[in-house]
Amino acid sequence: MSSETTTTVPKAAAVPPSGRAPEKKQVPQGHKRLLTRRDRITLGLMAGVPTVLHVALVWVTALASIALAFTSWDGIGFDSIKWVGLDNFKQLFSDNPQFWPAVEHNVIWFVVLILIPTPFGLFLAVQLDKKIRFSRVYQTAFFLPVVVSLAVTGFVWQLVYNPDTGLINSLIGANEPGHYIDWIGDPNLNLWAILIAASWRHTGYMMILYLAGLKGVDPSLREASALDGANEWQTFKNVIFPTLRPTNTVVLVVTIIEALRAFDLVFVFNKGAQGTELLSILVTNNIIGESSRIGYGSAIAVVLLVISLVVIIPYLIATFRKERQA
Repeated sequence: MSSETTTTVPKAAAVPPSGRAPEKKQVPQGHKRLLTRRDRITLGLMAGVPTVLHVALVWVTALASIALAFTSWDGIGFDSIKWVGLDNFKQLFSDNPQFWPAVEHNVIWFVVLILIPTPFGLFLAVQLDKKIRFSRVYQTAFFLPVVVSLAVTGFVWQLVYNPDTGLINSLIGANEPGHYIDWIGDPNLNLWAILIAASWRHTGYMMILYLAGLKGVDPSLREASALDGANEWQTFKNVIFPTLRPTNTVVLVVTIIEALRAFDLVFVFNKGAQGTELLSILVTNNIIGESSRIGYGSAIAVVLLVISLVVIIPYLIATFRKERQA
């Protein structure tokens, strides 16, 4: 029996054709090479235009107000600007009979907002967090005043407070001659009447903030509290409310800012006259009013800015500190 031995000769490796070697395709690296010139121009405009507008309308105007606070200017020509130093502030603190009442009214505004609509907004948030029927409808109804313009809100409440055909006087029978209650014209009532309208709007704002905070509460905390035999009030007081500390900080800062920037409602009602003076109203009346005291109005605006920074800066420091710790 014979066997044949087959010898397999390996094929020669493929030899590339003579000539220039093929170039490797270069893959673009980084995002810069992936963007065309048109894309870069578009992105530059999208980022640059808002930045320029923000700097021009916020920072430049704020710095200009600070500089003008130390000058006397009637707003006609830059040649009429005169440096007066601290004279505007001295006159503001000592000779202006409306300044301290305006500060008092801003403080009253804050106290009322923090004591009435804020707890009521928390109460509504707790009730809506229980997932009751038509919860979305209630949230929309209570939050609707927040999205409505304050000017529109002022006009609506003007109709409510109308001494002749208003809703309130019609309900209490004070719309007859000799029995009118002038809610807007009476200096003893108008500030409180405006605060009711402001509280009506502020309640929905606080409700949404607290509702967002309640959604972040760990459900296991409620379950553990229920297993310990705590009732609903004890669970809220000892377990839920302490976890709302970050939300309470935001609510406090927002309420202070709302009290300091209050303007629209008062201006719509009676332009800050007859016992409704506010710092924002004084700024407006001096800058764009008949007197056109740009420097003096800027001094009031600087005072308002300083009061705002006293509140905002500690809040920002605490927020950044928590982010670093996290």
